[in-house]
Amino acid sequence: MKKYIAEMLGTMVLVLMGCGSAVFAGNVAGTVGAGVGTLGVALAFGLSVVAMAYAIGGISGCHINPAITLGVFLSGRMNGKDAGMYILFQVIGAVIGSAILCLLVSAGTHGGPTGANSYGEGMALQAFIAEAVFTFIFVLVVLGATDPQKGAGNLAGLAIGLTLVLVHIVCIPITGTSVNPARSIGPALFEGGAALGQLWLFIVAPFVGAILSALTWKGLAASCKK
Repeated sequence: MKKYIAEMLGTMVLVLMGCGSAVFAGNVAGTVGAGVGTLGVALAFGLSVVAMAYAIGGISGCHINPAITLGVFLSGRMNGKDAGMYILFQVIGAVIGSAILCLLVSAGTHGGPTGANSYGEGMALQAFIAEAVFTFIFVLVVLGATDPQKGAGNLAGLAIGLTLVLVHIVCIPITGTSVNPARSIGPALFEGGAALGQLWLFIVAPFVGAILSALTWKGLAASCKK
């Protein structure tokens, strides 16, 4: 149970700090990038992963992302029960983080959004491709960095966090960057409207990317063993 609680807390921190940077520091006059900028928001998400990797990595592996959990499960590193419980507690953590963020917004003078992902009208294909491709890259780095034989060891958390920064720098202008279904579900539940209507994409596309990444890594790992 400890590892499930760890995943919940880690995802809560990721959503609270990452989405919070966009809501309070990155979103000025409705435009992400006018405050701390795209780089600042990207750093907030990436550094949240680095912090949580070293805080809970030894307990749960610090997935804090259903797409990563799916990739780890399909690569044969965890069983179905643990994978399902990880995803459940990640979503719970995202909802808690979003609730805290929503409370902060409503308790003050800031009237910004709750950090939900979105894409423009007629841009669904672009958004789907972006989320799938960037999740593929992110999960591939996670699988490689945490591989028992070929991984980065104690530097895995840093590698994963910095990769997330890179992904956000490129993807924020397209979708606000999800590459994490739990991170999208939490804020969308509180923002409602278009965010809920578009939520399917931010669940399906990252899972597609994770599946492709797991298959790719299994192929690469198998080739290296021959």
